[in-house]
Amino acid sequence: MVNKIFSKSKKILFSTQSSVLSAATVIMVMVVASRVLGLVRQRVLAHFFTPNELSLFFAAFRLPDLVFEVLVFGTFSSAFIPVFANVLKKSEKSAWEIASTVVNLGFTIFLIVGVVAVFFADSLYGFVAPGFSEEGRSVIVRLARILFAAQGFFVISYVLTAVLESSRRFLIPAIAPLFYNLGIILGTLFGARELGLLAPTIGVVIGACLHLAIQLPLAIKLGFRFRPKVRITPDVKKIGKLALPRIVEVSFLQVSKSVELFLSSLISTASYTYLYFGNTIQLLPVGLFGTSIAKAALPTLSRQADSPIEFRRTLLSALRQIIFLVAPIATLLIVLRIPLVRLIFGTDIFSWEATVQTGMVVSAFAVGIVFQSVTMLLARAFYALHDTKTPVVISLFSIIVQIAAAFLFVRVYGLPAWGLAAAFSLGSLIHAVLLFLFIRKRLVKRESKEGFKPILKMLLACVGEGGVMYFLLKIFDKSVWIKRLSFLGSIEGVSTIPFERFVLDTRYTVNLLVLTLFVISAGALTYLGLSLILKTKEMWDLIDLVKRVFVKRMVSPVPSKEPETLTPRPTDSNSP
Repeated sequence: MVNKIFSKSKKILFSTQSSVLSAATVIMVMVVASRVLGLVRQRVLAHFFTPNELSLFFAAFRLPDLVFEVLVFGTFSSAFIPVFANVLKKSEKSAWEIASTVVNLGFTIFLIVGVVAVFFADSLYGFVAPGFSEEGRSVIVRLARILFAAQGFFVISYVLTAVLESSRRFLIPAIAPLFYNLGIILGTLFGARELGLLAPTIGVVIGACLHLAIQLPLAIKLGFRFRPKVRITPDVKKIGKLALPRIVEVSFLQVSKSVELFLSSLISTASYTYLYFGNTIQLLPVGLFGTSIAKAALPTLSRQADSPIEFRRTLLSALRQIIFLVAPIATLLIVLRIPLVRLIFGTDIFSWEATVQTGMVVSAFAVGIVFQSVTMLLARAFYALHDTKTPVVISLFSIIVQIAAAFLFVRVYGLPAWGLAAAFSLGSLIHAVLLFLFIRKRLVKRESKEGFKPILKMLLACVGEGGVMYFLLKIFDKSVWIKRLSFLGSIEGVSTIPFERFVLDTRYTVNLLVLTLFVISAGALTYLGLSLILKTKEMWDLIDLVKRVFVKRMVSPVPSKEPETLTPRPTDSNSP
């Protein structure tokens, strides 16, 4: 029995995901697991450390992340996998030599740049985080020097991730981020009392080791070997050439993240924590629906690149599906920002002021969630058309707009941390609009009576959803009636209502959880009901999918004769 269970487990872990459907399923499930565990990780950190302390911890990642993202992730995410996968079909020996060379090159460059960054860390952090005190900056520098060791493990680990994904093994690479999160959680739980911020920092190193260790056995089984030599072949040069546009884009993105640290440090020490926590919450719907649908749609779009009418139909259908799924979640985050922040981060040392500020950040991010998700699909539409230049140029422009808006909101208008989130959402809006306008020029011009009508139906359903959730939240929250926090308190005759009989005291976690789940359920039913009434096509597609999966227990097969191009799963940032 034990051997049978072990055999089945081994088969599940090591088997290939041979279809887009199975790969997309792995991506979606693991994105959810990783994001949820990421929220648990943040909750653990909020339990042991104040927002002021956590800002130092999060800020310490800025330089290690910058070096890693630019030199390593930018290369693997766009260039290594297609070249490696192509060579692997022709010669396994050549493919593994490329992987070994990339490991050696990546680690050597990272080591050189990392040593320089560590040596000048104090001056560099004085530039990117001028608002922190000298004592706080010394803590940041000390933690950053340890974190560079963790990123060194990631240099090797991400090569293994790319190797496994190129071989259609998606499950093990998707599990790796879970172990990274567990390393931070366990390091914090067992060492926070004695070591302070060193505990989660050591946990990061442990998590990075686990991220590497979980992937290494399967990579070795497939043929990967570490070889102490660098052989610059035409394929290695091709990786560098393909990676260059992405490296430029990632560099601009890292500059924008450094600007966020720069400005948030000038607002207050705790502001960076508010921004970080708010970003953690908004990443869940973006990764779950935006990334998963975009990646699942790419193989089909690639096959239809020479069939403009089918390409247009697939792209617009996927676009509407993303909006249909993400828009109600964005509405939920805007309306329920405070209850959600309280449930996720509401520890004894996470004050009401911190809750309110983080809630405002969540709302500002939520405005741009739909646009973020849409850009993932539209960018891949350009990739399917073999155009990597246009999305990169548009991305760079939107990042510049975001940086300019961030300075305007914070330094000119004096907005708190949510101003940085608002600038990010503005950049996402411009990014999505420009991508759509440029891809629209590539699409077949067809007369359509629908136009934006389906999207307007979704927005109308979201308005209904938000209105229902808002009223229910105000009606059943006892504090609203006692403190007269809304318009309900000013209605004549309200004082005579025996509200104690039906309201919940949300000072208690159980009551807050019950009310939040009730409001979310009511909002979801309202959105789905209005979508049915408005005859939204995506609603009927969802019903058909549910019928196939849960009633008929079947899903539409992927055509076996058509070639598939599987892309990497969405990877978590190496930051906590």
